[in-house]
Amino acid sequence: MIHQYQLNGYKIVLDVDSGSVHVVDDLVYQIIALYDEKSKEAILEDLSASWPKAEILEAWEEVQDLIREGSLFSRADHESLLARESGQPPPIKALCLNVAHTCNLNCCYCFAAQGSYRGQEALMSLETGRAAIDFLLEHSGSRYNLEVDFFGGEPLLNWAMIKETVAYARSLEAKHKKHFRFTLTTNGLLINEDVIDFTNREMDNVVLSLDGRKTTHDRFRLTPGGQGSYDLVAPKFQELVRRRTRGTYYVRGTYTHHNRDFLQDILHLADLGFDEISMEPVVCPPHEPYALTRDDMPYLKAQYEDLARIMIERRQQGRGFNFYHFTMDLDAGPCIYKRIRGCGSGTEYLAVTPTGDLYP
Repeated sequence: MIHQYQLNGYKIVLDVDSGSVHVVDDLVYQIIALYDEKSKEAILEDLSASWPKAEILEAWEEVQDLIREGSLFSRADHESLLARESGQPPPIKALCLNVAHTCNLNCCYCFAAQGSYRGQEALMSLETGRAAIDFLLEHSGSRYNLEVDFFGGEPLLNWAMIKETVAYARSLEAKHKKHFRFTLTTNGLLINEDVIDFTNREMDNVVLSLDGRKTTHDRFRLTPGGQGSYDLVAPKFQELVRRRTRGTYYVRGTYTHHNRDFLQDILHLADLGFDEISMEPVVCPPHEPYALTRDDMPYLKAQYEDLARIMIERRQQGRGFNFYHFTMDLDAGPCIYKRIRGCGSGTEYLAVTPTGDLYP
């Protein structure tokens, strides 16, 4: 599979199966676009009005060289790889612990129904948390690094349980020859000195929920009394990030139909001093007034392209920041098995409810 696009004056060709990325001139770009549809002779005829025949033939040979080396129009043998793994379920590598099916915010767009997941509000017990750690150790096979995500609702409503669960997991690392990596996602309301110190010491990643500009954030992320939460959480997030000396963090926002100009929210977050940013499309039923529509798509695509240009400019100015979905290692991308299976949800990554039920 080939994906071609143009951005910032560059003509870029991605060969999906090999993971190769080519920056090419206009002639090679045109040949690749026509390659699957027309013969060599037909391509020569189509392009001869714009380029000399000798240049077309030279470019044609360059395309052939890329094909021969397996970096263009490649064909991965996915079927044989899948057959090799058949009957061998992968070990469990990660658990999402829903430690709190309740929340201290009342976000209008919440996919978790304000934390309850349309069920009874509940907090996970330490006993269930320890059982989840035991389950992960038992089913992790030969994996060394294991991941546990503390999620909700709002996990900080069950803060003591989180700390005890982390301590329990750490106490078993040497015995089982494993290493735990922990992630915490929080809306920030309950961040205090203890949370900052503990997350800096024990959490390999912290996800901070902030939607961008105050007007954007306060439109949806409301307190139970109906007030906006921006002024309550933004300074706490800044302090947590300022004092973070290990691990990673992401400020994660949600954009909707009402802020299709989400680029401005990303830039606002960067101007607050956050240099690790993620912005995700809202997940909701299509009838909601804030749902994204097909008519929004051209505008949203343009926002991403403008973001790429501005990120380059800011990096040149010494004001760079990272955007999660643009962070790709072109020399060490995901292995072929991960590309075939996806993220591992339901096979390597499971969720645990407060009552101890497992979900894919």
